[in-house]
Amino acid sequence: QVPLVESGGGLVQAGGSLRLSCAASGRTFSRYDMGWFRQAPGKEREFVAAISWSGRSTDYADSVKGRFTISRDNAKNTVYLQMNSLNPEDTAVYYCGATRGSYGSSWSEYDYWGQGTQVTVSS
Repeated sequence: QVPLVESGGGLVQAGGSLRLSCAASGRTFSRYDMGWFRQAPGKEREFVAAISWSGRSTDYADSVKGRFTISRDNAKNTVYLQMNSLNPEDTAVYYCGATRGSYGSSWSEYDYWGQGTQVTVSS
């Protein structure tokens, strides 16, 4: 088990920034690749970004490339999502996931999930 807790969501105006955090419990965090997904009302959960266990490899959805940055601090058992130039289409509940395998862009590849944090971007 890898309990995950997201934080950092909130209400922000278009063009603004937020940094999400996902804190994990346990000693094995550094063994997991991590991903961020989001789900807007009435839509499926979609991939946002992912990072390898070492932090050396990352991947992003086309819709967030150049605006979002994923990073991790294994000493703090935390993965981050820095979100800049936010727009109303980014409004969603953001979830972090952990996978025992290599990261991917499908939510089904992830073994553990947090409860999510709401991000709302006003126009």
